[in-house]
Amino acid sequence: MNAVGDLGRATRAELRRLVRWPAMWVLCGVWLLLNLTFAYVFPYLTYRDGTTVGPRAGTGTLESMLPDHAPVAVVQGMPMFGGALVLILGALAIGGPYGWGTWKTVFTTGPRRGVALTGTLLALGAVLVGLTIATLALDLTAASVVAGVENQAIVLPGAGDVLRGTGAALLIAAMWTVGGALLGALARGPALAVGLGLVWTLVVENLLRGVANLLTALATITDCLPGTVAGSLAAAAGALPPSDPNGSPGVNTIHDGATALLGVIVFLVAFGAATVGLVSRRDLAA
Repeated sequence: MNAVGDLGRATRAELRRLVRWPAMWVLCGVWLLLNLTFAYVFPYLTYRDGTTVGPRAGTGTLESMLPDHAPVAVVQGMPMFGGALVLILGALAIGGPYGWGTWKTVFTTGPRRGVALTGTLLALGAVLVGLTIATLALDLTAASVVAGVENQAIVLPGAGDVLRGTGAALLIAAMWTVGGALLGALARGPALAVGLGLVWTLVVENLLRGVANLLTALATITDCLPGTVAGSLAAAAGALPPSDPNGSPGVNTIHDGATALLGVIVFLVAFGAATVGLVSRRDLAA
């Protein structure tokens, strides 16, 4: 019971830190702005004038901007751009306290290292839940405005669609966030962790998948990368791949839904266990 109590106190303390942390609000605000812009603003402008506006704006079909499609809008940007932003959040949350000297104080005067790190990861999870709900609310509002302007009936998405879209988005976000936390622990600082994470999510994985189209043997490796399984899970939730005119970067159909779900969960657990294990066993003075 004492360990449970320590974990609860550590989680509440970390959640208070995150809520008062300007960087967290900036990253969440950037994600909401990007989601609104690429899911509704650019597609609607394209729909109205029939021209291409912005990268990957596509043809801007009206159906993709109506309320019953909002759960898909929540998840479609998460494999790449949303994932990169929450990876930064995880890297800053774990790597930042090394530079501030906070971890040394916590580990020497507070609960055990594993408890403290687990509390931080749980607090990040609570932030992601709030961010996912806020994204859904924003998308439903934007979609309702589009439906009203275009004289379309406002049909809300079914409970199953909401759970599938928001659940997939939350799992993908959690995987990338804990991946960023692992990088922050490895680098013992935020700058290198953020740089490596962004290069991996936005550049390396996409280059490897491109080369895999020419080298069949490499496809076995690229099919198991975290970005690949995240993109497949988004596709299983209804997002379209870039090959579609209304598709989103990072989405793919390499794996079926069950395989992609398992892959995301495996990476999430592995990243979390590696983060806690690494910090728990490493010398503070190293």
